[in-house]
Amino acid sequence: MVDARRATPEDATELVRLRGLMLAAMAGSDPEPGRWQDLARDNLREWLAGPEPWLAAFVVDAPAGGLAACAVGTIERRLGGPANPSGLCGYVFNVSTDPAHRRRGHSRACMTALLNWFRERGVRKIDLRASEAGRPLYRSLGFRETAEPTMRLTAPADPA
Repeated sequence: MVDARRATPEDATELVRLRGLMLAAMAGSDPEPGRWQDLARDNLREWLAGPEPWLAAFVVDAPAGGLAACAVGTIERRLGGPANPSGLCGYVFNVSTDPAHRRRGHSRACMTALLNWFRERGVRKIDLRASEAGRPLYRSLGFRETAEPTMRLTAPADPA
């Protein structure tokens, strides 16, 4: 059985590396290296050290050092409704396993730990975006496709 542990600020660099692998899997090509990596690493260091339990990351250590896999999630507070009276919503992102460590249950261990973290905080509605390769795992954990339409606005970057 694989055990996942709660990530610490010291894991930030490896979490960003695994994020790059996940972004490549979703887009079909490697992301351009750049400032996003420094910002992501700095944000993770701050967020993982913070006292407020709105973000958690769970990881599996690779035997030779570094991380084999991770799953990150956040809790958002919204107004409640009939289907979700508390208004708490979870969002899972950055689920990634290093190619050298796939098919060993690492992502499942990270996801199970993350889902337990959500449940302990009373979060009953949890969303994620899945790659085709990840869908069997998420379905086995109880996730289902929804009919909810998604729209997005990407605001232009401030000029430098």
